[in-house]
Amino acid sequence: MLEESVSTASHVSVAITTTDVDDVLTTGNEPIGQSASVSRGADFYFKCAVVIIGIVGATANALILYAMIASDQRKKHLLIFHQNACDLCSCLFQVVAYTLKLCDIPLTGTLGYWLCVTLYGETFVWCSFDVSVVNLMSVTIERYLKVVRPKWSKKLLRKWVIYLVIAFSWIVSILYNMTLVFSTSGVIGGVCYTGAFWKSRLAATLHTVWYFVSFFVVVIFVFFLCYWRILVVIRRQASVMAGHSGTAGSSAVQTQSHHIQSNVIKTMILVSAFYVIAWMPIRIYYMILLLNSNTQFIESVYYAVTFIAFLYICANPFIYATKFNPVKRILVGFIPCKKPAQEVDESVGTSGTRRTVQTTHA
Repeated sequence: MLEESVSTASHVSVAITTTDVDDVLTTGNEPIGQSASVSRGADFYFKCAVVIIGIVGATANALILYAMIASDQRKKHLLIFHQNACDLCSCLFQVVAYTLKLCDIPLTGTLGYWLCVTLYGETFVWCSFDVSVVNLMSVTIERYLKVVRPKWSKKLLRKWVIYLVIAFSWIVSILYNMTLVFSTSGVIGGVCYTGAFWKSRLAATLHTVWYFVSFFVVVIFVFFLCYWRILVVIRRQASVMAGHSGTAGSSAVQTQSHHIQSNVIKTMILVSAFYVIAWMPIRIYYMILLLNSNTQFIESVYYAVTFIAFLYICANPFIYATKFNPVKRILVGFIPCKKPAQEVDESVGTSGTRRTVQTTHA
């Protein structure tokens, strides 16, 4: 009897299950997937580890959000603030979902079904994560416009446009995930099956390929194209400023503006690169499992790639804490007897029209 299905499968169309199983992906009673066996002991420790990294990630993301508010960066970098808010939501839902899995609650009746398609099935985790991916691409495009197409950015990057992008990412993600989980999930014998029931193997395969291309291949393409152009422009600007290093006044302000802009871009490049590194193993692994029915499921590989993927939302805050200067200054202030270094206010625009120096004392 199948006891659990890991809801990551709802996004990769492969339901990895615990204990002895015959069906993984099914169309009615017809098996179209691959059987898998996962030991109870390893499964328990894996869930505990996921809960722990979820708690650490939620705490770290909450600190980053506080630091951005305290340093007055929330409005200046709204999409980056939203990025951390999405990661915080993912961590919180991750903790709730895997705590419920550890409790091994029998799912019965209407309440059991709704728990399956929402919390227990990790639907909310994936909703917030998909929003995070879309938002990460939005941050990349925003940085591209500000650096490479400054005239376009003045016309396009209005406050209402940013809010519209944020709202759009949530609406689309919720609609997509809810449609997916309601059409491919269910509760049988008190067990939650998420992403397990498809009309055909072809439908499952097409969805998996589409999701892989949309949320991984396209994302990598956007990262590479935009940040490559950004780095080219920044390097050119640095050469121009080096040639005017002898002039005072506006040149000094432009240098500070360039430094601030570079700091933000370097931070987001690290976050984007970490996304690619963390999610590449699990994307490729599930593609192989689904597209090649002769591939044998390996328990240790599954736990490794899944843990690395979940580690992404937990480790992101540490990138902001160490690389994003305004956030780092606030967090350093929490350390007793630690005096933060002098920082230039991030409000300096790309035109270099304002310069404010802030000094914070412990």
